[in-house]
Amino acid sequence: MRKTCDISDQYCDDIICNVNWKVKANDRPYHQQPQFKKKVFLCIKKSRYSGNAIKTYKYNVLTFIPLNLYEQFKRAANLYFLALLILQIIPQITTLPWYTTLIPLVVVLGITAIKDLVDDLARHRMDKEINNRKCEVLLNGSFQDSRWRQIQVGDVVRLKKNDFIPADLLLLSSSNPNSLCYVETAELDGETNLKFKMGLRVTDEMLQEERQLADFDALIDCEEPNNRLDKFLGMMQWNGERYPLELDNMLLRGCKVRNTDVCHGLVIFAGGDTKIMKNSGKTRFKRTKIDELMNYMVYTIFAVLILVAAGLGIGHTFWYEQIGSKAWYLYDGLNYNATYRGFLSFWGYIIVLNTMVPISLYVSVEVIRLGQSKFINWDLQMYFAEKDTPAKARTTTLNEQLGQIQYIFSDKTGTLTQNIMEFKKCTIAGRSYGSRKNTRLPENVCCCFQPVDWSWNQYADQKFQFMDHLLVANVKSKKDKDAMEFFKLLSLCHTVMVDNKDGDLVYQAASPDEGALVTAARNFGFVFLSRTQDTITIMEMGQEKTYEMLALLDFNSDRKRMSIILKFPDGRIRLYCKGADTVIYERLSTNTQHQQTTQEALDIFANDTLRTLCLCYKDISANEYEAWSRKHKEAQLVMGDREAALDSVYEEVEKDLMLIGATAIEDKLQDGVPETIATLAKADIKIWVLTGDKKETAENIGYSCSLLTDDMTVHYGEDVNEKLRIRQTTRRRQPPTNFRRARQTPEEPFFTETGKNALIITGGWLNEILYEKKKKRRRLRLHRLGRRPPSSNPGEPLNDWEKEMRQIDFVDMACECEAVICCRVTPKQKANVVSLVKKYKKAVTLSIGDGANDVNMIKTADIGVGISGQEGMQAVMSSDYAFAQFRYLERLLLVHGRWSYIRMCKFLRFFFFKNFSFTLVHFWYSFFNGYSSQTAYEDWFITLYNLAYSSLPVLLVGLLDQDVNDRLSLKFPKLYIPGQQGLLFNYKNFFISLFHGIFVSLIIFFIPYGAFLQTMGQDGEAPSDYQSFAVVTASSLIFTVSLQISLDTSYWTFVNCFAVLGSIAIYFGFMFDIHSAGIHVIFPSVFTFTGAASNALRQPYLWLTILLTVGISLLPVICIQFLYKTIWPSVGDKVRNRKKYELQMEEKKKKKEPEPFQRGRRSRRSAYAFSHSQGYAGLISSGQSIRRRPAARSGANANIREIPLGGAENI
Repeated sequence: MRKTCDISDQYCDDIICNVNWKVKANDRPYHQQPQFKKKVFLCIKKSRYSGNAIKTYKYNVLTFIPLNLYEQFKRAANLYFLALLILQIIPQITTLPWYTTLIPLVVVLGITAIKDLVDDLARHRMDKEINNRKCEVLLNGSFQDSRWRQIQVGDVVRLKKNDFIPADLLLLSSSNPNSLCYVETAELDGETNLKFKMGLRVTDEMLQEERQLADFDALIDCEEPNNRLDKFLGMMQWNGERYPLELDNMLLRGCKVRNTDVCHGLVIFAGGDTKIMKNSGKTRFKRTKIDELMNYMVYTIFAVLILVAAGLGIGHTFWYEQIGSKAWYLYDGLNYNATYRGFLSFWGYIIVLNTMVPISLYVSVEVIRLGQSKFINWDLQMYFAEKDTPAKARTTTLNEQLGQIQYIFSDKTGTLTQNIMEFKKCTIAGRSYGSRKNTRLPENVCCCFQPVDWSWNQYADQKFQFMDHLLVANVKSKKDKDAMEFFKLLSLCHTVMVDNKDGDLVYQAASPDEGALVTAARNFGFVFLSRTQDTITIMEMGQEKTYEMLALLDFNSDRKRMSIILKFPDGRIRLYCKGADTVIYERLSTNTQHQQTTQEALDIFANDTLRTLCLCYKDISANEYEAWSRKHKEAQLVMGDREAALDSVYEEVEKDLMLIGATAIEDKLQDGVPETIATLAKADIKIWVLTGDKKETAENIGYSCSLLTDDMTVHYGEDVNEKLRIRQTTRRRQPPTNFRRARQTPEEPFFTETGKNALIITGGWLNEILYEKKKKRRRLRLHRLGRRPPSSNPGEPLNDWEKEMRQIDFVDMACECEAVICCRVTPKQKANVVSLVKKYKKAVTLSIGDGANDVNMIKTADIGVGISGQEGMQAVMSSDYAFAQFRYLERLLLVHGRWSYIRMCKFLRFFFFKNFSFTLVHFWYSFFNGYSSQTAYEDWFITLYNLAYSSLPVLLVGLLDQDVNDRLSLKFPKLYIPGQQGLLFNYKNFFISLFHGIFVSLIIFFIPYGAFLQTMGQDGEAPSDYQSFAVVTASSLIFTVSLQISLDTSYWTFVNCFAVLGSIAIYFGFMFDIHSAGIHVIFPSVFTFTGAASNALRQPYLWLTILLTVGISLLPVICIQFLYKTIWPSVGDKVRNRKKYELQMEEKKKKKEPEPFQRGRRSRRSAYAFSHSQGYAGLISSGQSIRRRPAARSGANANIREIPLGGAENI
């Protein structure tokens, strides 16, 4: 609606009081004035107006190396190894060569830096592509090609059809009449439906030519940049007049111009100030639970390492005092006292035992995650061939978290649904139509399971399918007057607009629902052809008829209906109305027929999860219309609450209606959505739907996709609020307690009745329940005064403690439910709901959506998934994983997520075990070397153990292992539950690995020690030297570790077998080379174990020692695994023995008595969904969108297409 300020000066004054963002058209220097500067750092200032370039990358050429190293050394482990490297350079302390730490550290830092560089280069390319898009900007009096990054606030921009909008623009004029401009908001909300915007009348009339646009010098006062996609408040001052601005005048960045040849706009917000960028939310650094747990475990190991080193250092002090200082042959020429020697020994053991936390752990984890991400990208079963869209893992750090998801938060439109409406069934005069087979067909009509053949209708849309041949036969016979009236209403009572382009009629509907109804009428012979400001023309069973439109009573969310008053060619005046059954039944005449049968049909349609709509009419006399018309015109001139005045007048005429029938439309779900939700529910994953859609529509979809079922009790906002109020009142009566104790005290469940519960709540109730609805100005004023606003409502919180307890209560109640649907929620509310569950339930969450209104939610959740394949890519760009269909989420979680979690847990358990086994041998050796921090192994073995000798088998287990295949993972969703409970990697598993490592290290040290104690070789020599002992212990360790990983491998491939055998071969190959005389001659000080391997391993009894050591190390593990698999089998073990498991599952199902089916248990659900905002009635009535009535049509061959225009989801 457009008003000039001579009509509403008060409105413009209110705007001026609430805005402080000024934009001057065609005046770049204006925005550089001192009053528009903001302080950045100390005395450095810059303009408060952002440039239009966007920046998502982290590094540039100069900052990459220092910033990346800074970020990497923020990891405690990397910093720890850097400190170790420094210690190893000090001669008095070092017990190992410096290269044993430097080489692994450089490898880890290098690989991580390369990975970060590749990721950031991709961000650079994306930013460059967007910032270098071209558009026409008015500079120096003429339009010139410019790049997006060069656009500034105050510039006038020219856009053409199919151009993306580069910034938030005020629409000035367009090539359409009255500066109407159609935009597609796919980048914002994932919808490909068109929406219209409109310029002010004054700019439309005076700013069409280039010269006029160059002279344009208006000053815009508007609100500051914010993330409200559904609101804009501003005022334009030009030529001494003031004009109010609203959202309908704005073109938002990210939208695309459609069906408009040329339009001009003034840049109001640019770059980071645009609404789409404000909605993108803060990028959060996401870490997995395993990452956090691993860090705590590393800190635990650090603490253990310091305690052990301190104990050994103290031991060396006492040993030196009692033994070392008295043994002349141990004198080293250094006159250090015992305490100082103990201090040096402490640092020496810090270096020797550092391999308990090997630096290769982190690089191995990164390699495994990278490989798992590639497996997701390469999965052909997640490839959507229709749009050539593969699945994409956009991060490599969260894969194992996919195996621990407890809550899924999903958008509706474009995520669960295709936003495609199909006319499925209807009831006319008490008779229902739409079933596949109708036995009441006339003899000459074929009854079959084939869809209706529309060849008799030259205007029919051949894509439209309808299965009931009886209704078509009735309409074609023209004998069923009720059916004729039914489809005539559908072709006349709507706000669809039609455009004639070269004989091609294009429908532009306010919503997909309206488009589906008008298309259905067209196929049944009632074709909407054209409309003017006061007429509608249709083709009625081959005859063209024009009706005079006297009034159009538009839809809004409160009325839930729309009506049209028409004057027929014969002079009759009739009102047609369609709307939600809840409001239509209240307004029916007492003389109307078929109420009961129609209500029964509506219940059946609701049980089929269809969206229902009632149709009715009323004949009006000329006198009655004249009297009502006068009231209508008066209400249109009211300057106060005009909507309320119009609603009151509408109520007077919309009564005593006669019921014709009802329609049933299917909101088409994406393929596989119900099955996916059912499978995820079996995996104990709770799914919440967060949508901007209205309650009835969201509830309908809930039933369609099996999220809601007939055996659930549905609770609404008012019920929830009352239960929470009772809980709060009860808590106030209890003695005061502190917050922590209140949280720890278990509360009674909210739902004490048996059975399943579901929650459906609107955004308004959500604000009410969580106390988010406050007046900002009052809150700020009281904050400055240091006071809280007095609570006039007894249900309001008394303090922050009560507010937080209320939020906890709400989360507890919602989590008791099997399903939760939040409708009419804003993007911010979506993110808040996710945050509440994360905060109070400590649960792993996943958000999935497809539009910019889902970005905040996607970034807030632990895992963000974007639906790609649509034109809107904002959600995908902010997501961690992306694919084209919701059904792929099942495979992402139950297969890839579960495998990734199992593999990572097995990898970490084994990695800690093999390093404890390796490192603690030094600890046992210290009791025999005077705690002198001498190593039990050769230096090169220590260097290569984690890099070459033991890394490959465990790395491949982390990449390839699987307990069951993908088919069984999907067939038995219960396999997913251990990941949610974190059973496979926790402190219990960590300490098991620790004690396992302690046991193996004891065996590896003491059995060779006993074998070497009093030994004589075959040649009469005693090979009881230190070097031979080091070779035997090292060989025993390699065999034990390699065979242990073989026992833990569930899925054998050629690669795994090659890795195990190859690691052993590499060990022996490297060892014989390092111990050879040739390399000792070249580097005598570096390679000192000359001939040790060949000398030791030619002794048979040493091979027997190795065999005995390995056997004793593995025997307990084999016994324990056997007992667990036979006595306490896991779900995975049962599934592998699946025949027995399936029999057990079938027996459990038989024990459960089947619940009787209860048809119509829930109340009838209406889903009147023309649009969620005001419709096109004002636009049509004003005639602003009407060019002229087409002079001619191309007749029978006219190609009529339907393009829905309204979104199925309000942002």
